[in-house]
Amino acid sequence: MLRILSLLAAALLFSTPAFAHSFEGGGGFLTGFNHPVLGFDHLLAMLSVGILSTQLGGKAIWTVPAAFIAFMLFGGVLGLTEVHVPFVETGIALSVLLLGLAVAFDKKLPLLFAMAFVGVFAIFHGHAHGVEMPALASPILYAIGFMTGTAVIHLGGVMLGFMMQKISAQHKLVRASGAGIAAIGGYLLLAA
Repeated sequence: MLRILSLLAAALLFSTPAFAHSFEGGGGFLTGFNHPVLGFDHLLAMLSVGILSTQLGGKAIWTVPAAFIAFMLFGGVLGLTEVHVPFVETGIALSVLLLGLAVAFDKKLPLLFAMAFVGVFAIFHGHAHGVEMPALASPILYAIGFMTGTAVIHLGGVMLGFMMQKISAQHKLVRASGAGIAAIGGYLLLAA
């Protein structure tokens, strides 16, 4: 647990809250894939969605991440079509904080509520992706890339959630990782 928290702290010290929102030029699948993977704020939120889905179990393991991807695509369309969404960076930072807290508290949320909960935050993440699309050479490949990158991160979160649950009785490690993510989310929220 200390090792995980140390890695999260080190990543926080050597990253900026909006790192993923600075890609320029070119653009296609790889640029879209890298946006959520290399953006520390996106990465933590999407890992949290995967971990949260393992805590809920059952259908939530695939429906909660799928809801995030669907709402993220909707947010991407909003960004692409220049529909203003207020406080995008704040919404992304808040997603890291609140998703981390959801993991830390380890409460069984109703499935539809969990899907709506992650969906609201996904709109902010998608909007951040979408505003970059018009300047790219291949917006469709970029969109496929950011959805694929997101799915890969969700899958990583699911695998991480299952591994931590096996290692730690009473899910203490999972809850501690959620608390660490929430703490980083609080920092990102202050920086936003």
